[in-house]
Amino acid sequence: MTARLDPVAAAPELMKTWLGASIPLASSLEPTLTELVKIRASQINGCANCINMHTVYARGNGETEQRIYLLPAWREAPCYTDRERAALGWTEALTRLSEEHTHASAYEALKAQFTEEEQVKLTLTIVVINGWNRIAVGFGGFVDPAAVKSAAKAAAA
Repeated sequence: MTARLDPVAAAPELMKTWLGASIPLASSLEPTLTELVKIRASQINGCANCINMHTVYARGNGETEQRIYLLPAWREAPCYTDRERAALGWTEALTRLSEEHTHASAYEALKAQFTEEEQVKLTLTIVVINGWNRIAVGFGGFVDPAAVKSAAKAAAA
């Protein structure tokens, strides 16, 4: 796939601000949980770029192949904790907001596993990955995860 537009080149200051908002969220919850959420939202949105990137990061954080492969069927797979299930349910509810109205039951599961502050952190993480999915899919972006990690470090400095 050829990129239609490089958003960083087209709007560098805005993209720097967007990246600046994304970076602190990446470390606000457990790394494995965060990556599972990002992968699941990206699967729903059909974002090959973000699936590729976040599976690499998940493996780097010690995530297993089995748990990555089973994400589309997380409800039936016994390898996820109650906390992860609550996060994945909330991810799906917010990512598919216009398709279903399951967010009330997903929120009840979320409340049982996450503090109020963690609920906000998780929700913002979901908002950001959905935004990145739309940027990547919309503009046809596909980048090397190592290049993204390097750019994020440079932007944070």
